[in-house]
Parts: sequence; C-alpha cells; structure tokens
Amino acid sequence: MRPFAAAITALCVTGCATVALHDFDQRYGKPDPTRYDVAARPETGMSYRKDVQPIVERRCVVCHACYDGPCQLKLTAWEGIARGTSKAAVYDAARLLEAQTTRLFLDAQLPSQWWERGFSPVLNDRTATPETNLAASVLYRSLELKREHPLPTTPVLSKAFDFSLDRKAICPRIDEFESLASSQPLAGMPYGLPGLDEHEFATIRRWIAAGAPYEGDPPLSPAVQEQIREWESFLNGESNKERLMSRYLYEHLYLGTLYFEGDTQRRPLRLIRSAVAPGKPAVPIATRRPYDDPGVARVYYRLVPERETIVAKTHMPYELGAARMAKYRRWFLDPAYTVTALPSYDIDIASNPFAAFQELPLDGRYRFMLDEAEYFVMNFIKGPVCRGQLALDVIEDRFWVFFVDPKAGDDAMVAELLARERANLRMPAEWGSTSPALIPWLEFSRLEANYLQAKSEWLERNAAARKDDLSMIWSGDGSNPNAALTVFRHFDSATVVKGLVGDQPKTAWVIGYPLFERIYYLLVAGYDVYGNAGHQLNSRLYMDFLRMEGEFNFLVLLPEQARRSTAEYWYRGAPKDVIDYVYGRDAYFRRPSGITYRTGDPQRELYEMLNARAAPVVSKRFELSSVADPALRLDLQALASVRGASLAWMPEVMFLRVERPAGSAKGSAPQYFSVLRNTAHKNVAHLFKEELLPAENTLTVVPGFLGAYPNAIFSVRAADLPALANALGSMASEDDYRKLADRYAVRRTNPRFWATSDELIDAYATWAPTEAGIFDYSRLENR
Repeated sequence: MRPFAAAITALCVTGCATVALHDFDQRYGKPDPTRYDVAARPETGMSYRKDVQPIVERRCVVCHACYDGPCQLKLTAWEGIARGTSKAAVYDAARLLEAQTTRLFLDAQLPSQWWERGFSPVLNDRTATPETNLAASVLYRSLELKREHPLPTTPVLSKAFDFSLDRKAICPRIDEFESLASSQPLAGMPYGLPGLDEHEFATIRRWIAAGAPYEGDPPLSPAVQEQIREWESFLNGESNKERLMSRYLYEHLYLGTLYFEGDTQRRPLRLIRSAVAPGKPAVPIATRRPYDDPGVARVYYRLVPERETIVAKTHMPYELGAARMAKYRRWFLDPAYTVTALPSYDIDIASNPFAAFQELPLDGRYRFMLDEAEYFVMNFIKGPVCRGQLALDVIEDRFWVFFVDPKAGDDAMVAELLARERANLRMPAEWGSTSPALIPWLEFSRLEANYLQAKSEWLERNAAARKDDLSMIWSGDGSNPNAALTVFRHFDSATVVKGLVGDQPKTAWVIGYPLFERIYYLLVAGYDVYGNAGHQLNSRLYMDFLRMEGEFNFLVLLPEQARRSTAEYWYRGAPKDVIDYVYGRDAYFRRPSGITYRTGDPQRELYEMLNARAAPVVSKRFELSSVADPALRLDLQALASVRGASLAWMPEVMFLRVERPAGSAKGSAPQYFSVLRNTAHKNVAHLFKEELLPAENTLTVVPGFLGAYPNAIFSVRAADLPALANALGSMASEDDYRKLADRYAVRRTNPRFWATSDELIDAYATWAPTEAGIFDYSRLENR
C-alpha cells in the first residue's frame, strides 16, 4: 500500500485539528495506548498467517517494507501494522542532526512504546466494536476509499499521482482522514495501483472488524531449536579468543537472513546482541551501530526467528551448518595465538576493524569474507546505504569484481602494514552520526593520502614477494563460485550476483582483504541511515577513494604503458587531480606487469584471461547460453545487442514475460527474463553531476530475475521479440517509448496487474528459492 503522497492543502490548522480530534473522541471513544500491546486471539475459522498475511504481502508489502516504506508503515509483520505510521522520514539527505532510530523489533517492542515515540495507529485504538474497528482504522478507510474511487482506467495516470521517491508523505491520523478523502479521493490504497478484489477486501475487512487478531509466530521445530542451542553455545564461549571471534562474526552477520543447513522449512533467523544469556528469552540490545557500546558487562549472541516478510530488496541469505562451524574453528580458534585483552567499545577502536580485531588471524578474516563474497558485497548494496542516487552515483552501471588470492601475499607482512597504518585507516563513522561536512572530509582525504603513500612504499619494499600476474587473482579454490561477481547500478538502487554477467564492462575491481574490510565498515557496520547530512556526505566521498583503490588493483595487471590511458578513459571529463590522487604519484603503478600481452587491446585480453581463470567455478545462471530453445536464445541475444542513445528512453530494470506458443517444448508456460539498461557515464567522480554518454548505453538481458525494484513489466509473445528489439533500437522520444509500452507493458493501471505480479513473485520463488523475496514497486514507472 502507498502513502497519501500528493500535497494536501485542505488539512486543518492545529486548532481545527484539535476540534476534529475532540469530535472523534466523542464519536468513537478515547484512545487506549495499550490496545495492541497484546494481540487479540483469532476467532474460529480465522488466521492472520493463513488468511490475511498472504494478501498483505502480495498487495501491501510490495510498497511498505524496509526503511523506505512510506510513512514508516512496515506491513511486513503484524507488529508493524500495530505500530502504525510516522510523519518522520528515515531517508533524509538534508537533516542537520541525527534522527531517532525506529527499527522494528529493536528500538521498541510494544505499539504503546512506538506511539510514545511519535507513531500513530492505523488500526482502531478506541471503543472495540466491529463498527468502530472499521470506522476508526486508517488502514481500512484507505482500502475503502480505493473501492469508492477506483483507479482511473487511462493507461497512464495523471500528474495528480505523485510517484517520486522524495514526495511529501502526509501520513494522516484517523482524525485527519476525512479531510484527506475529501481533497484527494484517489489517494486510496494500494496507491496508484488496482484495488483489492472482492475476496481480498472481504478478508481484510473481516479481520479488521474483529480487532486485527493475531495468533503469534509459528513455533520453531525441535530440530531448529537444537541447532540454535548448538550455535549459541559456540558463539558464547568463555575464552577471549572465542569472544573476539564472536564479536567479529556478529558485526559481519547482523544484517543477514540466516538459515540452517538441512532445514526443509528454511525458517529464517537473525543474529542479535542480547543482554540475557542463552536459556532464557533474548533481550535485544539496541545501538545505532553493531559495534557501539552495549552498556552491559557481557554481551550474548543469540539467534532469534526473523519475524518479517522476506523482501527482495533487503534479503541476504547466509547458511549455517556443521561445515560452516568447522570453518570458523579452523580460521579463528585452531590457530595458535593469544588474545591478550578484548578490544574496548571506544569509538576510535570499535569503528576501525584493523584496531578492534588486530589479534584475529588475518588469513581467517579474509577467508571468512571470501567464502561468501557475494553476501558481503550484497551488504554494501542492500544494507542501510542502499537507496538513493547520491549513495550510488559513486559506481559505474555495471562492473566485474575479482579478489586477491589469499595465497598471493604474506599475511604477516600485510598484518604489519595494517597495524602500522591503522591510524590512517580510520573510518568516517568515528565522527558519529551528527557530523560536520567539510572538516572530516579534509581529514580523511589527508589520511587516505598518507595510507596510499605508505602502501606504495610497502609494495615497493616487498615487490619480490609479490607477483602482479594472474596468480594473484583468487580462483575460488577450485569450487567456490564467489570468485567472480557482477555489480549492476540501477540509478538509485543496485544488485550484485555471482558470475561475469554480460559483455566485457568498462571497469573492474580487484579487492583484497584491507579494501574489502574497509568498504564493509564504511557502508555497512559504520553507516547510520538515521545520520545527518554530514555523515552521509562523508561516507559517500570516502567511497570514491575505495572505488579507485579497487580499480587500481585491476589496472596494475595491465601493461605499464596502458594503465594511465585506461584510467583517463574511465575518468573522461574528470579533473586531472582526481586521477593523480590515486594513480599519478604511486611508484608501484609504474612497475611492469607479470602478464604477457599479445594484442593492442590489453584490457580485453585481461578480461578473457580472468574469465578463463574463473571459468571452472563461475556461475552461469545469468548467461543466455543457458536458454534451451535455440530460436528464443538467438532473439534474446539480438535484444541484448541493442546499443546507443535510443536506450535512454528505456527503464533501468524491466522484467520481461515471454509467452511461448502452445505445443512448444515446454508447453505454454511463460519464461521470465530481466532487461537492464547500462547507462554510460563519462566518469563517476562527480558528486552531484552525472555526465552521461548516451551513445555508449548498452543492454544486459539475463534469464530469471535480476533487481528488486522493477521499473516496468513487459509481456510479449516469443514471436514478437525481434519487433521489440527493433523498436528499442529506433526510439527517439518519450512518445516512441509510450507507443512501445502501449503494446507490451503491463502498466500499474492494467486490470491484470495483480495477476501478473503474483505470477512474477511465484516464478521468482521457483527460479531462485534461496534468494527470492517480495519485489518492491516503489519505482514502478507511470509512462
């Protein structure tokens, strides 16, 4: 469901609202703040989980989930519905002070506690009768408003519908609702989408009239409970070595959706810090960051059930099992070393992983991150920094990622470098969540320059122990598909997947342990989505350094004479000092490569060699070669070959539903593909200015689903794919795209929109059962 997004000028001033609230109290009784602190039990024949939740997930969660749920209305759990709405925005790039944290299940536990923090109910909190439960519920009245004023039948909705991400959200209380309904009759829910059908509406109506009952979370199976006991025992050992390991693991897994190996029900779990030891119900410790001072003498690490709907935009699966625990023992507990003292939670130590965890084996830390590299890069993308152009204009639209082989260097030497340079490796989060903008930036720019100089000198001193050739690139140890990843940017969101997807990209990164850890503590552990503008800006600016370090590691594999020209091509239009900052003064950048090149296009050669090195383990699931039907495969390859300025009219992420004729090899069941526009940039060094090169735009077409925020859904017959490719290649205006959408798009106004959406979500769950979640329609276009 969407918020009442359009600006409303007819709402009463404060005095009028007070009178309206008094009248409302007279009509429905005074509010009871504790009404939903204990959920009502469902009546016979009614179940929230079986009857109501599936409707809420498919019709409401598609817009109301995560930090960007409008009005902070999280419909991913009964507790989120009971909490209600807030007029405060989580994403705010202009605030001067840090905001109050409002994380469901963490910062408060009861609806009454949330209402004390400024939230307003969407369920009736007054006299408990079926009539009042409906009349005094913002949730019900919003659904009812849509039935009274259905979505217009025009293909494209008027500008009265505001779908911009930065729109003003009104978030009315129940006493304000009548003013809203009068001034904005088309603001009913789901906003800008078709309404619920008769069965869905009747089910929700019956549930709300009954007082929104909830039977509670399903119990954990005995097998899962036993695994939780085993893991909590492992994570809460008494020795300093065990406690340091567990702190490190928690700070890297706290955002993950954890599953147990062999659990056929795939019951999702979360790893939390608790003030209470295993054996009793966990008591979550709420801090802004996972490494902030917990305020208790002893932290316990607990596994608790995930209570929210799994949504694609935040879902980061990570499996626990016997093999995983054995790896943790091998990496962190078996080596012979001593943890003399546990690190403090002082911000200068806790925010710097090279200080806090300097006594953990460096090889173990790196192998831990490499083992599930996609998961950790996914944290960069799906973690709290995930939304917005400002956060994502620091990366190219598509690039490949490789990793330094842990066997390529001497851990003792690297550890010595990190220990010596840890003061220069401090993170912007050290300044906290209310940070000035300019002073930290100047300081961290100086620290980064110091580190790069020291790193260059260190590389020069240890050059004999290093090989700048293909042997420095991790090959996945012959079995791990995390060896090669592809990152896609979709303007204000992004995606990472295993494999080298699409044609050779403009840029690539090579990441070693120090860089991997720094990006994680910059964008995940140290990033506060509730922080002020200064904190957000400093984090974004610092990421420029880290991106360029990853690119540097790739460039040194090229012939010496090709490095500068390649960097200048990547940074066309950027000031000379941008390139010089990382590349120009580094003596190591001028060392010969250990790779022999045979053509005048060394970057292409290098890509081919890296592809061959990763080939035995690299994932092929997003390659069109996996499409079984030869004719369909050729048509999709032709679609993927479309290039140029015509693609500027394309959406960033399109889900393509291809209908196959009856009698084909697999019958008439549709197949699904993702069509991604790769927008070409002169460079990504400018903070607010994106200089584009439309003539260099490309498309990537992959089987299945890639992206959590579809901008468009197209449904075509297989026979129409050549016509679609021709039309995309010849677009020259918005009108051309609209004509194309008239023919193929399943727009938000389409009467079959929800049926198509359900097919997509079901197909995603079938195609990728581990990764799948509910899609988000907040970026669905209206064109």
